Amino acid sequence: MSTATLKTRLADSVKEAMRAKAAERLATLRFLLAAVKQKEVDERRELTDAEITAIIEKQVKQRRESIAAFEQAGRTETAEQEKAELVVLQEFLPQAATPEEVSAAIDAALAEVAAQGVTGAPAMGKVMALLKQALAGRADMTALSQQVKARLA
Repeated sequence: MSTATLKTRLADSVKEAMRAKAAERLATLRFLLAAVKQKEVDERRELTDAEITAIIEKQVKQRRESIAAFEQAGRTETAEQEKAELVVLQEFLPQAATPEEVSAAIDAALAEVAAQGVTGAPAMGKVMALLKQALAGRADMTALSQQVKARLA
């Protein structure tokens, strides 16, 4: 990837979507850029790529939850629209971790927490904190927590 910041890539993508008259893509990108700018205004500083990734992750999570809710309600058209937005957002996340990488990260986190002598419910929180650092933006944290829960059980 080039040295361009994530914010620059987003701004460039907005311009490309405008030129291509890709209305849905443009709306998703503008919404994301607005969220980034809002946080910058609130904090009175430029956000780092990691902080922007966190915003994208939050929006991806919201889309996933919305898709599930719309599908349950039988609103397939709205769910499809959310899925299209999800695809656009995921373009700006780091490359997804492979199942092997995820498994290795879980093993490492479990071993580290066990070495600290932490067990039971507190172990879950410590393991998830380690995984969040190791796999930020590269894995679905909801799915990860289910895997960790299964391993701890």
